[in-house]
Amino acid sequence: MADKVLIKGRIWTVDPARPWAEAVAVRDGRIAAVGTTAEIKRLAGRETETIDLKNALVLPGFIDSHVHFVNGGYSLMNIQLREAKTKAEFTARIAAKAKSLRQGEWILNGDWDHTQFDPVELPRKEWIDAVTPDHPVCVNRLDEHMILANSLALKLAGVTKATPVPAGGEIVKDPATGEPTGILKDAAMDLVYDKIPAPSLEQNTRAVEAALKYAAEKGVTSVHDVSGEVGFGIYQDLLKNRKLTTRITFYIPITSADLALGLKLKTPFGGDRLRFGGLKGFADGSLGSATAFFFAPYADDPKTSGLLHGQMFPKGALEKRLLAADAGGLQVAVHAIGDRANAIILDMFEAVEARNGARDRRFRIEHAQHLRPADIARFAKLGVIASVQPYHLIDDGRWAESKIGAERVRWTYPFKSFLDNGVTLACGSDWPVAPMDPILGIYAAVTRRTLDDKNPEGWVPEQKISLEEAIKGFTINGAFAEFAESLKGSISAGKRADLVVLDRNLFEIKPAEIREAKVVLTLVDGEVVFRR
Repeated sequence: MADKVLIKGRIWTVDPARPWAEAVAVRDGRIAAVGTTAEIKRLAGRETETIDLKNALVLPGFIDSHVHFVNGGYSLMNIQLREAKTKAEFTARIAAKAKSLRQGEWILNGDWDHTQFDPVELPRKEWIDAVTPDHPVCVNRLDEHMILANSLALKLAGVTKATPVPAGGEIVKDPATGEPTGILKDAAMDLVYDKIPAPSLEQNTRAVEAALKYAAEKGVTSVHDVSGEVGFGIYQDLLKNRKLTTRITFYIPITSADLALGLKLKTPFGGDRLRFGGLKGFADGSLGSATAFFFAPYADDPKTSGLLHGQMFPKGALEKRLLAADAGGLQVAVHAIGDRANAIILDMFEAVEARNGARDRRFRIEHAQHLRPADIARFAKLGVIASVQPYHLIDDGRWAESKIGAERVRWTYPFKSFLDNGVTLACGSDWPVAPMDPILGIYAAVTRRTLDDKNPEGWVPEQKISLEEAIKGFTINGAFAEFAESLKGSISAGKRADLVVLDRNLFEIKPAEIREAKVVLTLVDGEVVFRR
């Protein structure tokens, strides 16, 4: 007999053998059967819990293929600057936070977005120095490739106009005085980050618990956490105490490859709830910070074509690490946003395969935002997974053309072209850079309507994808990206009973209404972890 049955629903299974069903039975945390309500009712006994879905839509539990889980938890707890649209509001929020802290405590996170300011301008330390004389400030832009530090933080870090610029970074300086403005990009951010006191175990645990709660509310039952090792001990403790309500596959920095190789770890390693996925590297920065690496200069700043990440130095360092990691049986995922960065990583992947031989390695490029058309086909040829974040496109679409011009924009976030070429599209959020909300991600991929609603037919509409393909991106394709397609990602007999129930049927509403849908029930291993 089943432990639980869900009946009278509209279940889109993401299983081509049986795309639609009415009911599902759960036994011992797994899906025991999928079928009609009448069929599944026969599996219910006296002790079976029955959930009447009342015709609600059921999907496999969402898989977010790119999150910074611990940072995301902190973003829920720390200062919020994402909605600040003026200099005055930006300053006021930091001033209010300073008043709530003890003297000397740092003000962190923030996720600010200077493209919302009118006029558009980067914040400066002078905006906040007067309201934070006793508090070091290090608040990041929402893409986490740029920070604003106040004068106190710069002083603690020893950053002056004479400070050497780290390879792969930039210290923005006032053109008149040569003094740092407080904006540090990519590798230069570490100058300040290195001075921030390490959070306590208790603080990290609270951040993870906040993240788990948020994931359940959004129907996310699995994440690929690229935070590194920071949360691993906490995840183990929560798993031991049966409190790890989200499945976590974690990736550590490729600079820590020797640790994994020394332990002879291979991808994947671990259990159903917590597993080691592999290594995460970086090729470049981000578009919003003008550090994504392109072949041609930026349209709005012809002096630069972006920056290679510090991991790319000295020349050949990243490729050497990729070769060793791959030879050791580890999956590698590399952040690449600009077209030149993507081309460079594809070249490296091709060289690694030529050197180490053919195998099921599932290379990943994280973000894969801006590409030359010829490189899209190379993803398919090399079997590289495009790990993309659809929400970014409806955010960036408000201003991307001003930065890279109309021609390059045609091949930005090229989801349809990826699919047409047979590339696996694994979807995520990049939380806390963007909301960890797969429904918004699905909406973005299907409609490509920018956040300002100025593109009602879609920004670069020829790259829109179907609802079915978008859902696959947040389910079975995410499972494939972590070698777990036999475990989860579809509602099929034998797989883990990870399910999400929505308050409306996405297949029966207008695409523009998808963003209004809400999660009403989330189940992991058949156990309810969220109920609205």
